[in-house]
Amino acid sequence: MFQFKQFAVADELCAMKVGTDGVLIGAWADVEGDSRILDLGTGSGLIALMLAQRNLEAEILALDIDEQATIQAQHNFELSPWAKRLSVVNVNVCDYVSERKFSHIVTNPPYFVDSLHSPDAARTAARHTASLSFAQIVEASERLLEPGGKLSVILPTDVASLFRREAFEHLWLRRQCDIVTKIGEQPRRTMMEFCLTDSSLMPRCDTMFMGSEVCIAMTEDFYL
Repeated sequence: MFQFKQFAVADELCAMKVGTDGVLIGAWADVEGDSRILDLGTGSGLIALMLAQRNLEAEILALDIDEQATIQAQHNFELSPWAKRLSVVNVNVCDYVSERKFSHIVTNPPYFVDSLHSPDAARTAARHTASLSFAQIVEASERLLEPGGKLSVILPTDVASLFRREAFEHLWLRRQCDIVTKIGEQPRRTMMEFCLTDSSLMPRCDTMFMGSEVCIAMTEDFYL
């Protein structure tokens, strides 16, 4: 059980455990003014819970292809202060249909593209793009976002370019933040915000160091 300032997250049923990536994108995604948010590939529900804490008005839906993960997320949601605004569905996003559109999709997706699969099927689904490909994320964004809607995603920096290539001519990059673990090293993670509406503005690109005042300030509402 991971205890945050305003909620707790159990993850024993989830193939992918609570980690720094989820906390980073949950704190960085700009959800101000969003009315309906989709957490795609929710796992334990960590990101959805963070977004519920940050936006006290939004309705938040979490999707996951793994049944055990959705059971875990539902339990975590029920124990949180925002249970009435949080819901979870066990479904592949390719099969998910909604008449109501979302203002924002946030995801910490699988990212192993061509590596060996684990003998644990659930862990493979959580880690490999075979279960949720970049093309499927882009297609879901086009299909499920309302006009002007946003997609926020975190990926290892070495595969972020593959995602940008997939999103090209479908989504427009508006913000990017590279995460550097130590000064002098190359970025390890990249967070990106795309918009559904064509934008002529140049994307804002930043670099953030883990442990810096900026990073601490961004996550201080969550960590004990």
